[in-house]
Amino acid sequence: MKIGLDILGGDYAPKATITGAIEAQKQLTGDQKIVLFGKTEETKQLIDQAGGNSSDFEYVEAPEVIAMGEHPTKAITQKPNSSIAKGFEYLKNKEIDSFASAGNTGAMLVGSMFSVKAIPGVLRPAIASIVPKLKSGFGILLDVGANADCKPEMLNQFAMLGSLFAEHVFNVSNPKVGLLNIGEEEEKGNILTTSTYPLLKANDKINFIGNAEGRDLFSDHADVYVCDGFTGNVVLKLAESFYVVTLKKGFKDDFFDRFNYEQYGGSPILGVNAPVIIGHGISTPEAIKNMVLFSRDMIESKFIDSIRSIFN
Repeated sequence: MKIGLDILGGDYAPKATITGAIEAQKQLTGDQKIVLFGKTEETKQLIDQAGGNSSDFEYVEAPEVIAMGEHPTKAITQKPNSSIAKGFEYLKNKEIDSFASAGNTGAMLVGSMFSVKAIPGVLRPAIASIVPKLKSGFGILLDVGANADCKPEMLNQFAMLGSLFAEHVFNVSNPKVGLLNIGEEEEKGNILTTSTYPLLKANDKINFIGNAEGRDLFSDHADVYVCDGFTGNVVLKLAESFYVVTLKKGFKDDFFDRFNYEQYGGSPILGVNAPVIIGHGISTPEAIKNMVLFSRDMIESKFIDSIRSIFN
């Protein structure tokens, strides 16, 4: 197994990414290797300085950086030696089994679509995120930003992708799927949700339980919550702020601690032909470590094969 990691992506790169990679490597087995994309000699020096062993890793020279503010499509095509572009080149050629970066989200989306591409039958890949449940465990929310404007057919596929993800990666048996909406009644919502509801209701590949309201998100009401990427991104950013608010207010709570993005590492792009993980721009070493371990879990789950079997 070879897990690709962009060393240059993220606000605190390369030190945070290198420290996270060192910690992740300690939890991998001998046949699992992290492949680092960045400035090779500088990376080796920083690993040794941080107390790691540079011989534990493999390296790909990729000295250019795609900055957060750069246009994704232009950057991918104009910077072929960037850490993100090189990562996707190796992923496309099956020289690595997954690729993760805390860098430019748009470049990660464009790179995945240009290189490994969407699985045949998938209209649009979606970004999934984890939301904690009040009692225990967590649910899946998608899309959280890949597709601001959606058609009902896309949301129907998101439900299938999220359901497969919950089942194969997180071992949730027969996951309950809810459509995020402004009311629980079938006729409630806007044109998108009222048109999506009958598609989900007729879809025998999912366990659809009807509409879910915002207040249901942290309950056991559903395991997978489906929405367009605009709505999902607003909900995600609001949820992420809960942990920050508790810190600022000076109180500690186990439930709100689980809103800390560091625990989950990153968000997967579901529907492409290989595991691709997008990390938070402010990823710390702990977040990078968990992003690598999450990449390992996605590879081991053979989740991509389960999508192909459903959509082909």
